[in-house]
Parts: sequence; C-alpha cells; structure tokens
Amino acid sequence: MLAHQRSFLYLHLAILLAGLTGVLGRLISLNEGLLVWYRMLFSLLGLLGLCVLTGKVPSTSRAARSRLLGTGALVALHWVFFYGSIKYANVSVGLVCFSSMCFFTVLLEPLLLRRRLDFAELLLGFLVMVGIWIIFQFEARFRIGVVLGIISSLLAAVFTIFNKRWLEKDSPQTVNFYEMAGGCISLTLLLPIYTAFFPPDHWLPTPSDFGWLMVLSMLCTVLAIRLSLVALQHVSPFTVNLSYNLEPVYGILLAFWIYGENRLLGTGFFIGLFIIVLSVALQTVRVWYQRTAKKSGTN
Repeated sequence: MLAHQRSFLYLHLAILLAGLTGVLGRLISLNEGLLVWYRMLFSLLGLLGLCVLTGKVPSTSRAARSRLLGTGALVALHWVFFYGSIKYANVSVGLVCFSSMCFFTVLLEPLLLRRRLDFAELLLGFLVMVGIWIIFQFEARFRIGVVLGIISSLLAAVFTIFNKRWLEKDSPQTVNFYEMAGGCISLTLLLPIYTAFFPPDHWLPTPSDFGWLMVLSMLCTVLAIRLSLVALQHVSPFTVNLSYNLEPVYGILLAFWIYGENRLLGTGFFIGLFIIVLSVALQTVRVWYQRTAKKSGTN
C-alpha cells in the first residue's frame, strides 16, 4: 500500500512539473526556437548521463531509430509553436489551446491507426474547440497566440498517436532518448533558416536563462518522465493518462499565482476555460464508467 501511495505522489509531482513548463517558458528570455533547442540539448545530455550511470544504452532497430528521430522533429516543432503561443499571448492561453489536442487526436487516430471513429469523443473534442473559439472571439489581443497554440496541439496529437505505435515495440526510455536526439538534430539544421526570419535578441542564455533551462530540462523533462515511469510500476496506464488531464489546470493555476494572469484575462477566457474543463470532466466520467462497466461484465 505504501508503494502504491508513493507512486501516486510521484505521478502528480510529474504532472505538476509538466504544468510548470509553460511558466518557465515565460521566464526564459530566449526566443522560442533557441529555447526549445537548448531544452532538447540539455535533456539529451541528461539522458546520456542516466545511461552512463545505469549502464543501459537505449538500442533498437535501424528502421525504428529512423522513425523515432523523425517523431522527435515533430516534438521539437510542437514545443516551438507552444512556446511561441506563450510568448505572443501568455501561459494560460497557451495551455488552454493545448487542450485542443484531444479534438485532433479523435480526427487523426482513425486515419493513422485505422481505429473506428468515436462520435462521443468527437463531440467532446468539438466542445473543446467551441471553448477555444470563444476565447479567440473575446480576447482579440491573443489571436496570434491562439493560432500558434492550436498548431502546437495538432503536432502534439500527431506525435502522440505515433508514439502509441512505437511503444508497442520499444521501451519509453528508448523512445524518449531517440526523440530528444531527433528533435535536437532537426532544430540544429533548421535554426539558421528560423533565425533568419525571426532574429533573436541574443543567442546565448543569460545566467538566469541557463538556470531556468536546467530546471526545464532536468526537472520538467528528464525527471518528470522518470517519475511517470516509476509510477507506472504500481499505477495503471489508464490512471496515468486520466491524471494528466490535470496538467493544463496545474499550469494555469501556477500562472495565476506567479504572474497574476487572472487579472489580465477577460470574461471570454473564463467562459471558454469552463467549457473546456467541462468537456474534460465529461470524458473522464465517460471513460471511468466504461471501465467500471467492463470490469462488472467480466465478474
């Protein structure tokens, strides 16, 4: 029982760290492209350090390695658009837009995984998009941030669907390692073009930036993933996925507390946020009911 309770603690600490990424993105003065490049580089170095300490080197087939490196490029682009959303709007708007991932997932899963379309999930995903549309209409000054946030969510839906397939053959550690490597390599190749169109104020992180980047990479990326994996030893994957619905909530509450963003947001934001939280709550109840009914049917 003690191990089970400790695993829940680890799980929610991982979710809290994930919610902190948006807050840290606002603290770091680098533009979004360089921010993500440094995050992936430091995370990759941290994962290499863990490989040295544990003596376990991630290995997989050449074909799988190529797929994971390519998926890592999608992860990198997702983060660039996510932090762009935060820079052009704020943390709360960026995290709310991230909720649209469920709508894109419902639409894309049948195409990419040949899964049957779930119309109830489609309806709930559409409800999320209604909430974001309300924010888009009433918070005109955040429109660029909203658009960037929606693109970020679309990319997140794509690589999440791919990861479901990759995890059937490779361990989470292997997937994470090669995707960080793929993201770092792809951004290294794209940065000259990116910075030509979006010239940065500075290329090197300031001492403050460096400290926050280390927190973002070591704690919010490497440690958060590690804690999730440890929690999975005693907590079901269903509980983990369900609990991660709290990530935007934790992040928005942190943004309210640290930056006072609640004072900068109008009524439209809170109406849209309520609709999005309602859709997440309905999906949670729906999945929980289905799971309970399935268990009862097998007894």
